[in-house]
Amino acid sequence: MNTLPLARRHLKLGWCLLLFFLTMGIALETMHGFKLGWYLDVSNETRRLMWRLAHAHGVLLALVHIAFALTIAHLGEVNGGWPRIGSLGLNLAGFLLPGGFLLGGIIVHEADPWLGILLVPLGALALFFGVAAVALRVLRER
Repeated sequence: MNTLPLARRHLKLGWCLLLFFLTMGIALETMHGFKLGWYLDVSNETRRLMWRLAHAHGVLLALVHIAFALTIAHLGEVNGGWPRIGSLGLNLAGFLLPGGFLLGGIIVHEADPWLGILLVPLGALALFFGVAAVALRVLRER
């Protein structure tokens, strides 16, 4: 299997996600700097936490996409389904994990995040399987 197109796709996705979540981080810092009440008030602590978690997980997953692209490009032609499993897991995780945190902070009822938070465990599970597929393949490398 030629993994170069897959590597390019993940490299592009990783850098685009990094740009998006970097921009989100700048926006969060700006809201903090201007002391916006709907972001900083004690009653909005859950929203602030959810959005910071979305930012942090998004940046981390963007870097994981870039690392995945470099890993499969380094390994070159490969056999087996691990690139597809890794790619699927990372693609799902890249959107479900930070997306769940982001959606969870949009509507907060008392201290409870919105139902979007339910995407987070699905994203974490997808991340586990994607990383496990790559790790097992790399461990077999001589």
